[in-house]
Amino acid sequence: MPKEFHPPARILMGPGPSNVDPRVLLALAKPLVGHLDPEFVRIMNNLQELLRTIFGTKNHLTIPISGTGSAGMEAAFVNVVEPGDKVLVCVNGVFGERMTDVAERCGAQVRPLSTTWGKPFDPQMIRDELRTFRPQVLAIVHAETSTGVLQPLEEIRDILKEFPETLFLVDTVTSLGGHPVKVDEWGIDICYSGTQKCLSCPPGLAPITFSEKALQKIKKRTKKVQSWYLDMNLVGKYWGSERTYHHTAPISMNYALLEALRIIHEEGLENRYDRHRRNHLALVRGLEAMGLSMLVEEPFRLWSLNAVKIPPGIDDVQLRKKLLDEYNLEIGGGLGTLKGKIWRVGLMGYSSSETNVLYFLMALEQALRAQGYEVPKGAGITAAQEFYSQAK
Repeated sequence: MPKEFHPPARILMGPGPSNVDPRVLLALAKPLVGHLDPEFVRIMNNLQELLRTIFGTKNHLTIPISGTGSAGMEAAFVNVVEPGDKVLVCVNGVFGERMTDVAERCGAQVRPLSTTWGKPFDPQMIRDELRTFRPQVLAIVHAETSTGVLQPLEEIRDILKEFPETLFLVDTVTSLGGHPVKVDEWGIDICYSGTQKCLSCPPGLAPITFSEKALQKIKKRTKKVQSWYLDMNLVGKYWGSERTYHHTAPISMNYALLEALRIIHEEGLENRYDRHRRNHLALVRGLEAMGLSMLVEEPFRLWSLNAVKIPPGIDDVQLRKKLLDEYNLEIGGGLGTLKGKIWRVGLMGYSSSETNVLYFLMALEQALRAQGYEVPKGAGITAAQEFYSQAK
């Protein structure tokens, strides 16, 4: 027999998952009920209401998909995209590329619109493509996890008023719960996320919301949704008033998400956003004091995912291994064209704390020194502490 498994209690400061509140872990241990039990139905109703609040929407179809954030991406595309539809995908990182792949698998005519990784899109660039391509769907990543870029959406909302036939599809996997997301105010029609990042819940569910405009597109399809499992015509009946059986929902994961959302409600969204912003700024002050620099320009930096340029001569893999082995601390490396060029340091949800920022700066200083990189002693921690003192 394999021995009982005791996973290490890591400090998770990578691109996800994040650490979770002990209350969320306790929720996972609560007794199971059936997925049509009246008590579970009550939980489903509570989940929908709390998700509407954090998404900033009144959309009726606002639910957690049974699957990870990538299942949310699949659900977004397979429901509103039919074979032959035109889809414009904005690509400035790995997850824009993944959107392109998913849309192509739906049989869409996909036009990728690319810009430099580490930079946001110029809204005029998007407007020009909309005018020439006239897509049924415009897809974009709000928080690009592979680069640390936060894409402003207000100007895109204004542009889309010129194209009322186009659905606006947005990935908020790394922003929901850490940055403001305003689905209704920003005119978003389909918006999805994941539980394992700023919501501070284990991976396994994908919150998603569909506008009435999107639902009309789904209802008027000429062909069935290509995925039975993710078909909102079917899943929506389970989460709607009919409570029609569709699949066995992951009961314990829904318990965990409910508790995670309750914690967010207790903290207050504005307080939560301010905490993420404050810890991000303290981290940047510390890194810059150590002679390091950020990949993304200041106005477009994610608070939840910080892309740090790796100094010349530093072995990326060796440094991250040292952090994990000696400091029990996980950070992420670069993906795609940024592999070996950046570290991705997450400050998401429960992991976004002053304690974690200071501990990481201390550990990073020691790991850099071990490779011969000159760092003014204690400079990072001192700069971050000064920022916290001023911020308070």
